[in-house]
Amino acid sequence: MINREQEMANWGTPQISAPVTTTVVNIQPETAVPDHIVWSLFNTLFFNVCCLGFVAFAYSVKSRDRKMAGDMTGAQSYSSTAKCLNIWALVLGLLGTIGFIVFLVFVLPAVLYAILQAKQNNRGY
Repeated sequence: MINREQEMANWGTPQISAPVTTTVVNIQPETAVPDHIVWSLFNTLFFNVCCLGFVAFAYSVKSRDRKMAGDMTGAQSYSSTAKCLNIWALVLGLLGTIGFIVFLVFVLPAVLYAILQAKQNNRGY
């Protein structure tokens, strides 16, 4: 029984009394450069006005390639261009969509009504 108590008492102490060495690794935080590739893909599929979405997608891929190569300045430049093109594609696409909806709601019924009235007026002659 005494032998077991001695084993239990020794569990908390280190067996070897060697000096403890530590190593500190400093990891430099990588500059986060967004490549806007998902936004560019969305604009390519849905708001590809004047192929702006496709061009933005190409610049996003170039930005990702530059980032993988370690060229953060080039990646930032391509990313900025992709962001600008994405904004223009989105704005023009939304304006076009809203304009088309306004056309369908207001202009098209008026034109159809005018055509119907013209046909009814010509039937009597």
